Amino acid sequence: MTVDSQGAVTSAPQDPPGRAAQSQDRTPPPPTGPKGARRPPRGKRSLPGGLLPYLLVAPAVLAMAVLLLYPLVRNVVLSFQQVNRKELITRQAEWIGFDNYTQLLGDSQFWTVVLRSVGFTAANVVLIMGLGTLIGLLLNRLGKRMRLVLSLALMLAWAMPIVASVTVFRWLFDEQFGVANWLMRTLGFAGYEQHNWFETGFSTLVIVTLLVVWGSIPFVALNMYAGLTTIGTELYEAARMDGANGWRTFWSVVFPNLKPFFLITTFLEIIWVFKAFAQVYAMNLGGPDRGSETLPVFAYIEGQGQAHYGLAAAISVLTIVMLIAAMSFYFRLILKQEEEQ
Repeated sequence: MTVDSQGAVTSAPQDPPGRAAQSQDRTPPPPTGPKGARRPPRGKRSLPGGLLPYLLVAPAVLAMAVLLLYPLVRNVVLSFQQVNRKELITRQAEWIGFDNYTQLLGDSQFWTVVLRSVGFTAANVVLIMGLGTLIGLLLNRLGKRMRLVLSLALMLAWAMPIVASVTVFRWLFDEQFGVANWLMRTLGFAGYEQHNWFETGFSTLVIVTLLVVWGSIPFVALNMYAGLTTIGTELYEAARMDGANGWRTFWSVVFPNLKPFFLITTFLEIIWVFKAFAQVYAMNLGGPDRGSETLPVFAYIEGQGQAHYGLAAAISVLTIVMLIAAMSFYFRLILKQEEEQ
């Protein structure tokens, strides 16, 4: 509102409130043209969204293909060929199809080795899982100092090289100076003057079982203790208030919470024990009279000892098939468990 020279009052035109606010908040547009256009920084071009993960895993996949896939394919091809000493010298392998597999499946010695391997694996896995679980529970109950001492002892046993541990066990069960014979005589047992603990294949596998169990328990025990630390104390307190004893607490609290741990650890132990070679071969070379051979040792002796390389390749392929069958059972359990969740 303004006053003119004659005293008349006039009102000046005013903008609407909304338009006035818009005119105050309006900012000039950015400059256009080549100078105002944004350009991506040089040397930083983004990859397609789905390509980066494959590039990251490509080195590992390539290494596995070179170190694992190619030898596996060559081994499968070799199992369909006749490669003995003659073919190895002349470098002319004969393609015989499934003859190696037919010979193995019709050989009673092969099935004896298969049954021995299955029994050896079952005995070891049961002992490893049982004793490893008990030691893991013990670690969870011990104080800090004793837990540290026991953990260090387990780690030392786990870190022991296989050949060195086999040498120690052969000394323990030596005929003349072994600790085992001395202990049996000290306890009053007769017939242990220079007793040969490696006289039969069964006794040899018993000693190998002690070695394998001793070396495998630390893995199960330490992982068991790590799994127990994830279970809340309130669950134990609730079970204690309900009057559950230790055995009932294990089956109602520990086992349901650590069921995935027991599944994966059990099947890992099955694979490791079933394909154990160094412990069995270094202990007594698969003897006496090939009475302690398992499938890996059987394949090695047929290949390197008897120069039946095609037959040995077929044995190794059948061993892999058995392990795949066991793993398929494991994967079915995992899928069933995921569906239940």
